[in-house]
Formats: sequence, structure tokens, C-alpha cells
Amino acid sequence: MDNVTSGFGRAKLGILLALFALVQTSFARAQNAGAAALREVTDEAGRTVKLPQQIRRIVSLAPSLTETVYALGLQDKLVGDTEYCDYPPDAAKKHKVGGAINPNMEEIAALKPDVVLVVKSLNRLETVRGLEQIGIPAYSADPHTVVGVIASMKRLAEVLGAEDAGGALDTKLRERLAAIHAKLNGVAPTPVLFVVWTEPLMSIGRKTFIADVLEGAGATSVVDSKQDWPQFSLEEAVRLQPEYLVFASSHSETVHNDVEALALKPGWSALHAIKNRKIAIVGDAINRPGPRIVDAVEELARQLHPEAFAEKN
Repeated sequence: MDNVTSGFGRAKLGILLALFALVQTSFARAQNAGAAALREVTDEAGRTVKLPQQIRRIVSLAPSLTETVYALGLQDKLVGDTEYCDYPPDAAKKHKVGGAINPNMEEIAALKPDVVLVVKSLNRLETVRGLEQIGIPAYSADPHTVVGVIASMKRLAEVLGAEDAGGALDTKLRERLAAIHAKLNGVAPTPVLFVVWTEPLMSIGRKTFIADVLEGAGATSVVDSKQDWPQFSLEEAVRLQPEYLVFASSHSETVHNDVEALALKPGWSALHAIKNRKIAIVGDAINRPGPRIVDAVEELARQLHPEAFAEKN
């Protein structure tokens, strides 16, 4: 009897061991399948990001990246963006997840994105880390020049599975940029002061993509600073006497009214650009390192150097 019981026990143990081995094998296969479904990419901040093979759901935390998603024809995959994402107009209709600096993490998680798109110079590292903690990958863009913006959009297109659209956009923008540079060939750069804010006076540093936009448009900033958004002395501006003041705004009438008010203030009234009303106003695309960046270059270049763009008979 004991032999029978012992044999039965051994058989039962053998069955349990076999079942355990089968479960282990199935679990290992599921793990391998899950690993195979992911791919690793390196974003522009140098981080390794694990993404699904196919991106189906996107959240953008930067207006420039929202514009890029639309330019690549991927707007149907954009399930959420920020309160400041307003171009193209359809972007304003997308589900809002708050601002770029303090987005609502619960709103983002509820949208179940495959990837969240961020810009290193705009979005906070704490946001990226917070997303990682809840298992949502974030891909960071970090362009610093006009050409860098174009290259960044092409890389993003590859990450999002839109290589053909990215290649076409890259070619179109590079050709347009080359045509602008050809028109400005031999033209002396115009000294300008890019005004971010008037009180206190703030401008842009040498390493910003806006400074590169100025250069591409045949201008050079009189501000020489390593800071991205430095405060600048009005007395120094008067000493340097920029030929033009450059403002970014989609409301040119408001800027002109502001200039009229500045002309009455001490210090500002001593600027020749104010006296002579040499004011260049560029649309808000100049503030967004996205698909309209070449528009900003051309818009400014035409104002500073109209003779280079005059139609030749």
C-alpha cells in the first residue's frame, strides 16, 4: 500500500513539476514577446527611450511639436496637447492636458499615450521623470539652430513611423532656406535688438535658435550673451544703436501701439530705431522651433532687406 501511495505521490509531483515548467515557458515567451514589441531609440537629450514598434497614440507638450505632428500628417494619432497648442487651428480642439511647465499627469495617463513629446528647453526634467515613473515614455527634442530644427523634425518623423513625410518636409524646408540664403548672398548683416520683453528689457542669447533665425534672415543681434534669455541694459542698447528693433507677435497693431508708447519714455526715445520707426514684426512662428521656422526667416529677411526680394524685370 505504501508503495502504491508513494508511486501516486511521485506521479502527482511529476505532473506538478511539468505544469510549473509549462507555466515558466509560457511566461518567458510572453516576456520575450513583450520585449520584441518594444524598440530603443535615443532622443536628442541623449536618453534611451523604449517605444512600441508602432506609435498609435501621441501626447505633445510643446506647440512646436504639435505643429510638427500635423506637418507629418499624424494629427489623427495626436490624442492630447497643451493649452498653448493653437496652430494649426485644429490643434486647439485636441484634449488639453494643461500647460507645458506643469501638465496634468493624471490627464496624460488617462489618454494612454505610446509616447509623450517634449522639448528640452521648454519642458521640465521633473515632467519627464514623472512620466517615466508611471511607465509612459517621453521623447525629447533639443534643436538650437534653424538647420537643427529641420533635422530634429526629420528624426522625430522616423521615430513616429512617418519617414516619407519627414523626408519630404526636410527637402522642402532645406530648399526654401537655400533660396533665401541665395537672395541674401553678399548682403551686409543688419544690427538688430530682438525684444522679448520691454520692462525689464529682455533679449535672446547667442546660442538660441532665434539668434540663428536672425542670422539666416541677414541680421545680427547686438546682444552678446551666453544666457538664453538675458536681461539687457537700455543704456547699453542706446550705446550700440541697433538699426532695427525686432518683435515677435501675431498682433502687429498692438506692437506698433507699444512702440509709440516707448517713444515717449526716457532712454527708449534715444534709440535711433525708435526715432526712425525701424521696427520689424515677425509672427509667433519665430518662437516655435517647428515647421514654420523657415517662414519666420523669410518674413524677417523681407522686412530687413526688401531690395533682395524685389522682383527683377
